[in-house]
Amino acid sequence: MAKQKNTYPKFWKTYADTFERALPDEIEEVDFVVLDTETTGFDFKKDRILSIGALKISNGTISPKTSFELFLQQETFDSKTVQIHGILKKTKIEQIGELEALKTTLKLLERSVLVAHHVAFDVRMLNEALKRNGLPRLKNPELDTSVLYNKSLAKSKRKKEGHYSLDELANTFNIPKTDRHTALGDAYITAIAFLHIMEKLKPVSLKQLLKKDRFGWLWNSF
Repeated sequence: MAKQKNTYPKFWKTYADTFERALPDEIEEVDFVVLDTETTGFDFKKDRILSIGALKISNGTISPKTSFELFLQQETFDSKTVQIHGILKKTKIEQIGELEALKTTLKLLERSVLVAHHVAFDVRMLNEALKRNGLPRLKNPELDTSVLYNKSLAKSKRKKEGHYSLDELANTFNIPKTDRHTALGDAYITAIAFLHIMEKLKPVSLKQLLKKDRFGWLWNSF
């Protein structure tokens, strides 16, 4: 049986309450949080989040002071994925518990739109972590830079399957890939790509922007 709202911890209620009022529709007034997770693998039930990188975009500007990269303590570990993310089980980097990482992430996500590249994966991993800690799913509207980039292209130039890698976007917009495959590095690449895509799409309202991503919303429902 689902918990009643008043039984959830204070940090969750503080986060959830910021969505009681509708988000502003003027794009300039919307806060976007760009996020990336590095994980032990792609199994939503068995695998775990290794690190979370996130930053906020307000009024078209990346706010460096809001950015963070969290490393999580690990019980589940797959050495085969180390060559991708470079995160070792035993490291000198400070690691925090899953619940503490969720608290920090939810604080940044308050009253904002969540943006990620292939956002469905990151959101599902976060929702599974929330579920393990007895908490509901995220409440943020979501945007996928792969879907939005596809919509920014002329129909004749779009891929049939409509999916693009983050490397493809970085190459297209000449974004350095120095910190590729770190959570914060990928979040920064995604954020800069998102700003380029917004320049191409020129949405006048959040409603219009979310409509551009409607394929993503369907994809995210799996």
